[in-house]
Amino acid sequence: MNKTVLFLMTQKGYEALKHFIELFGSSHVSFVVGAKDESVQQDFYREIKELCEKNNIIFFDRKDKYTVNTDYMIAISWRWLIEQENSRLIVMHDSLLPRYRGFAPLVNCLVNGETAVGVTALFASEEYDKGDIIAQRSVKINYPLRINDAINEVSVCYKGLIEDIGKQILSGQHINAVKQDETLASYSLWLDEDDYTINWNMNAEAIKRFIDAVGFPYSGAATFIDQKKMRVNDAEVLPDLLIENRKPGKIIFIQNGKPVVVCGIGLLKIISLTDDNTTQEMLPLKRFRIRFT
Repeated sequence: MNKTVLFLMTQKGYEALKHFIELFGSSHVSFVVGAKDESVQQDFYREIKELCEKNNIIFFDRKDKYTVNTDYMIAISWRWLIEQENSRLIVMHDSLLPRYRGFAPLVNCLVNGETAVGVTALFASEEYDKGDIIAQRSVKINYPLRINDAINEVSVCYKGLIEDIGKQILSGQHINAVKQDETLASYSLWLDEDDYTINWNMNAEAIKRFIDAVGFPYSGAATFIDQKKMRVNDAEVLPDLLIENRKPGKIIFIQNGKPVVVCGIGLLKIISLTDDNTTQEMLPLKRFRIRFT
């Protein structure tokens, strides 16, 4: 009986595992390896582990010792090196390769205003995300779009790919793949807390996309009032005005308790603003003369 080993993280890994079990049954999963992700508010580690327990699938934490003896392994949202030994590793990546190789591809796709997002299944290679492509799935998107909703969109792509690849693995078929076109390649850099700060010199539409792209399950877009860190959880783009002494980051109006902030181009009304330490909602603001930095 053909089996596979799955290395899973996040909602995308959970949804793919659930779909695999529903289609093929748990007996075709040799075991699952999971890992916690402290950088997100909900990493689905517990959900993946409980799904395994419910379906009598062996679950290992990535720090545990285990031995792989299957022909194929599949990794979803995985960050660490996986020893391939005698197994072939299939990686599922959150972009339509060869574009957005690397880290946080879905977030950066949304920040850049891409009109479609998707997932690529590829064979692992020595250089990350440069392996031969097995298959791709994509979905068209419209803005405004929050990252959590975008994750739901690409989860459908993961289900489609796990179904296609699962059928090939379990039937013993040879899995075909094609080389990537290096002339089309681009890269997506890793993000840390410094990258979550809003640049008010950007245009309002770009800032809105940024706010939506780094929201839940991530930490959220950061800004500062008197050197105190805040999180902008929601905002609305407003038409621009002629401002003679334009200073991005300054409040120009208060509308129903919501501050309207001057951007490099355009205006942005903040709908929800919370204290980074206490998570307390800070609106309505108690004073007008505020500069967001």
